[in-house]
Amino acid sequence: MTNIVILTGAGISAESGLGTFRDKGGLWAKFNPAELASPRAFAENPARVHEFYNMRRENCVASSPNAAHLALARLEQNHLGRVLIVTQNVDDLHMRAGSVNVLQMHGDLLQAKCAKCDVKWRAALVMSKEDYCPGCGSQSCRPDIVWFGESPYHMAAIRTAISACDLFVVIGSSGSVYPAAGFVTAARGLGIATLSINLEEPSRSAAFDHVMVGPATQMVPRWVDQMLIRKGKK
Repeated sequence: MTNIVILTGAGISAESGLGTFRDKGGLWAKFNPAELASPRAFAENPARVHEFYNMRRENCVASSPNAAHLALARLEQNHLGRVLIVTQNVDDLHMRAGSVNVLQMHGDLLQAKCAKCDVKWRAALVMSKEDYCPGCGSQSCRPDIVWFGESPYHMAAIRTAISACDLFVVIGSSGSVYPAAGFVTAARGLGIATLSINLEEPSRSAAFDHVMVGPATQMVPRWVDQMLIRKGKK
């Protein structure tokens, strides 16, 4: 029985239209995330931060899971071992595709939390600085996103899962930026097999035992088919 941990990055959601944030004329052209995605930015101009994330939330809701998301859900449903998805993305496409075992290390765009009391709830499509926290009543509502200077979620659980897995896969990410780079290094140090599936060859290709290069919507279903055929299920 093979236990698999899969780390997904922006590349898996780009083909669902979420990559438009970095395209010329997209949201990144209008907003500089480095100046918005921080507790300091929120404290200084909460209305502008909410505007940015309201646009991202609208874009997310309008998108749909693609063939790569659906293939990973199929793998989880049919693979004999445990499949855990650790995603750097803040969209909900893995869950909408049918994946159940998902850890969102950078937060959830569709969830809100209180900057004062940390209570979390389902975010409205449009959030504003006038919103009241359902827990403490303060006007300190923010997106439940891990901002610059904040610690990613679920780190202990992720490290535990990687130490117990037989295969660590990175999809739609170079795997060269921390903490993702640390996951690959940890897996290799434990003798765990590693695989990269990315649009381009990763800069640290030597860190992976195998590399598949191409669009996620083509490469991920192909890899999932190979995994399920080996186990006699497809």
